[in-house]
Amino acid sequence: MRELAALIFQSVDGVMQAPGAPDEDTSGGFSSGGWAAEYWGPVMEQVLAEAMDKPYDGLFGRKTYEGFAAHWPAQGDSNPVAEILNRARKYVVTSTLDELEWSGAQVVAGEPAESVSALKQTDGPLLQIHGSWQLLQRLFEAGVVDELRLWTFPVVVGEGKRLFADGAVPGRFELTKSGSCSNGVVMSIYRRT
Repeated sequence: MRELAALIFQSVDGVMQAPGAPDEDTSGGFSSGGWAAEYWGPVMEQVLAEAMDKPYDGLFGRKTYEGFAAHWPAQGDSNPVAEILNRARKYVVTSTLDELEWSGAQVVAGEPAESVSALKQTDGPLLQIHGSWQLLQRLFEAGVVDELRLWTFPVVVGEGKRLFADGAVPGRFELTKSGSCSNGVVMSIYRRT
C-alpha cells in the first residue's frame, strides 16, 4: 500500500488559494492571487530537498492539473521542478476530462475518495497531491491523507480557500520535521496519528 502526502503552500491565516500568480485561481471572486511569489527562490530549494527529492506519483484535481499542464511542460528539463513533474506519473481525478495531454497523465474516474483509496492499494511510489483544494477537502473528509507537507508564508491574505474548510473532520498529526527559510517561510511536515 502506498501513502498519500499533501504538498501545500499556505499563508499564516491558512489560505492556500492561488499562491503563485494573480490569475491562478480567481474562483469565488478571489483577487489576492500571487501572495507568495516574492518568496519562491529559497522555498523551492527547500521543497526540492524535502518534498520532491524521492520519486513520487502526482495526484491532481482537474483545475490544478489544467494549470500545471499549461505551465510545466513548457519550462523544459533544465528547470528542476519541471523535470520532476514532467517525468512523474500523474493521476488526475476528474469527471469532465477524457483525454490528458501532459505526458504521463491519466484519468482517475469515479467517486474521488473511493478512487484515491483504491489507487493507494496499488504498487508504486508515494502519491503526492499538489494544491487541488476541492479534491483535498474530500480526501481529508475520507481520512486518506497520511502526511501534510506544509510551507507557511509570513503573509496574511484574509480571504480565500483555506487548507481546512469549515466543517473539517477533527484529527491529530505528529510533527516529524520542521525547518525555515531565510525569508521567514516555515516548513512543517506532519504525519497523521
